Parts: sequence; C-alpha cells; structure tokens
Amino acid sequence: MKNFCITVVAFWVLSCNSSKKITTIIAETSPQKLPQNISLNGKLFSSLFQQRAAEYRALCLQSYNVARMRVETYVAQTEKPKAIITDIDETILDNSAYAVHQAYQGLEYVSSSWYEWTEKSAADTMPGAAAFLKYAASKNIQVFYITNREDRERTATLKNLQRFGLPNADETHLYTKVNTSSKETRRQQVMDGYEVVLLMGDNLADLNVLFDKKTEEERKKNTDLLSADFGKKFIVFPNANYGDWESSLYKYDYKLTQQQKDSILKSVLKGY
Repeated sequence: MKNFCITVVAFWVLSCNSSKKITTIIAETSPQKLPQNISLNGKLFSSLFQQRAAEYRALCLQSYNVARMRVETYVAQTEKPKAIITDIDETILDNSAYAVHQAYQGLEYVSSSWYEWTEKSAADTMPGAAAFLKYAASKNIQVFYITNREDRERTATLKNLQRFGLPNADETHLYTKVNTSSKETRRQQVMDGYEVVLLMGDNLADLNVLFDKKTEEERKKNTDLLSADFGKKFIVFPNANYGDWESSLYKYDYKLTQQQKDSILKSVLKGY
C-alpha cells in the first residue's frame, strides 16, 4: 500500500510537470490568446468554415454551377454585347486570411492593415471562380469587376486577378469605389453599353440598389420582393465573416467600439 501511494504521488508530480510543459508549448506556439469579443471569435470560426469546410466549397461550386446554367440558357434581349457584373471580395477572391490575422490581434477591419493585405495580391480564388469566369469569356461575355476596394488598391487588385489568368482583368473592366460605397452608378455605367446576363456578389448591395444601407427588416422585405431573381439574375455567395447583414444590426454606426457592437450582437441572438 505504501509503494502504491508513492507511485501515485510520483505520477501526480510528473503529470503536473508535463501539464506545465504542454501549457508553455501552447502559449509559445499560439499566435495569441483567443479574443473574448463575440464578433472576433465569430470571425475565427467563420474563417475556419470558409477555409476548411467541404460544405463551404460545395456552396461556392453550387453557385457557380447555377451561374453556368444561366449562361448556357440565356437568350439575348438586345443587340448589345453581353456582360457579367461581379463583386471581388468573397465572390471571386477569398480574404479569410485577413480576418484571422486581425482577430488574433483583437481587431476587426482596419483600413491600414487591409491595404497591407491587398498590397500582397495574395488572396486565393474562391472554389469554381476561375473556371466559371473563363467559361463565360469563352461565350463572348465580358466580365466587369465592381468592387468597393479603393483606387489606391487598383494595381495590386489587378495583379491578384491576373495571377489566376481571370478574363478582363484590366483597367477598363475594373470599377473601384469612387466617393460612395453604393455600386448603383457603376452598375448603370456598365448597363448603358452592355446587356447584363448576371450580377454576382456576397452582399445583397452588390446586386441591387434596394439593399443600399437598408435596415435588417428592409433587407429581408426586399429579398422577398426580388425572390424570383435569385438563381436567375442574381447569384449570391456565402459570407459569414462580414457584410451589411452584420452592419445593419448596429445601424451602420461604424463609430461604435467593438464592445458596443458586441453588446448589440448579443442582444439580438435567440436562445432558450
């Protein structure tokens, strides 16, 4: 019995020492402690889904498959040349690495760090993006990229698109943000000269002016109003990381602190 007690004590001491070593290793190898903010933790989890889940890949491929079918069956209404209007971020390019980088620093979007990220021209394409756009180009459909990236990001953005040989990745077909985040004026500029086959984006405001800076309820109401266009004229991609779906919850008040936003997000969650 005495020997058994000594053995137990010795094992306990070794276990404590091993635990301390493991804890030290984890602390040294982890980028930082996980953030306590609900939105930052949420961005880590949604980034994990975006980067690792086969289901996310399937959703992207499903969207591009639908887009391809629409192109195959599209019947021209005018003699204008045909075009597709697409957003870039989380529609063509995957920026989840930026969200992870920021979350581990306890930060959300910061313009200076975002510029550093886009300057790298390192974003990968979303699953199916390159194949679909190249297919559309083979059908004499021009691709226009309408993004809310700023003009200062223009060169790096084109470099990122060109890295994957995406069609029409040139000055003429890239529309960056000018004065306003609304894309309506830029869409109309394209529509003046082209018959638009599809509009693609991860944010509903990428598709129609009815979604520009609308409340949560207005966004839902207008989604139902345009329900027949989804999968036909509009192709929507999954993005749980950011977007007007989140901003509308705190009424687009970007001056709020992360803690204030966090409080609002918690207040609208349903539980039991």
